[in-house]
Amino acid sequence: MPVSTTIAAPVSAAADGSDTAHGLRPVAIWLFGCCAMIFAMVVIGGITRLTWSGLSITEWQPVTGILPPLSDGAWAAEFEKYRQIPQYKLLNAGMSLVQFKTIYLWEYTHRLWGRLIGVVYLLPFLYFLVRRRLPRRLAWPLTGIFALGGAQGGLGWYMVESGLADRIEVSQYRLTAHLVLALAIYAATLWIALELWRGRAQPGAPLLWRRASEGLIALVGLTISAGGFVAGLNAGLTYNTFPLMDGSFVPAGYAQLQPFFRNWFENVAAVQFDHRLMAMTTASAALAMWVLGWGAALPRAARIALHALLAAMAVQFALGVSTLLLVVPIPLAAAHQAGAVILLTAAIVWRHTLRAA
Repeated sequence: MPVSTTIAAPVSAAADGSDTAHGLRPVAIWLFGCCAMIFAMVVIGGITRLTWSGLSITEWQPVTGILPPLSDGAWAAEFEKYRQIPQYKLLNAGMSLVQFKTIYLWEYTHRLWGRLIGVVYLLPFLYFLVRRRLPRRLAWPLTGIFALGGAQGGLGWYMVESGLADRIEVSQYRLTAHLVLALAIYAATLWIALELWRGRAQPGAPLLWRRASEGLIALVGLTISAGGFVAGLNAGLTYNTFPLMDGSFVPAGYAQLQPFFRNWFENVAAVQFDHRLMAMTTASAALAMWVLGWGAALPRAARIALHALLAAMAVQFALGVSTLLLVVPIPLAAAHQAGAVILLTAAIVWRHTLRAA
């Protein structure tokens, strides 16, 4: 009986679904690096807010603003500009030049880091694009992320501008929009990086699990957004007990503004209560998902991600309660803001491990 032989055709990366066969892990590493820089940016922004530093630079100079004041005269000029705004007159009257330099440098670092993120994103992107190292399907999404980064810079100035004339702080609406856009950019960049790093698609979990994980991401996002309003109204400086607020679960002044929906964004009692309620709801959802995950047929990577998600949730909840009870000490509050990004990261990774083949 004759023995026949066949020569198997080589399987291309496109056929087997593995992006890593195209050498895309360097692209993934670049995007993970950008994510790390955005994470640091969110933390720096939080500290800038907590130290009341955000209004110390009263002009937006995208190019010339790269350099800080380099002489005594330049410092004096910047200080004089700050002395003209309501925040100085009503909150920091009598501040010394040395004290001004401290808050100025926090805002300067925040803005400089944003510019640096733009450079670190754009130059490798152009390199990978010219060298044809990017899949065609990613060219427009990555271009869109860069465009959003530019919009974020403009939104940042729009936020600062709101506190220069009639207020001693920025608008809580603009502050929250600035935070949400930063996290949207972070989430989109992280998702693409995960796609490139993991390459070949893994067997997917049931649709119900994927939808549940997406719901959890939405809950985390809403809780962080509510936290933006807490920060914008300094709502963490009151009702510093937990779980009750002034002896009640729902504070007495929850609905004092009309029309009613204004309470969700402008009433300190309502804003803090909403953030608490969303945090407890999100934590409960994560715990329930973890318990149900024990008996589910989930991929190994998904089980590991689910454990990490629960741990991130527990740490973040503890940080939030501690920050409230201790009346918002800056190191703890900054850690709480960092914990929010870590929790969002864990939720996105958890969802990614459940993706369909």
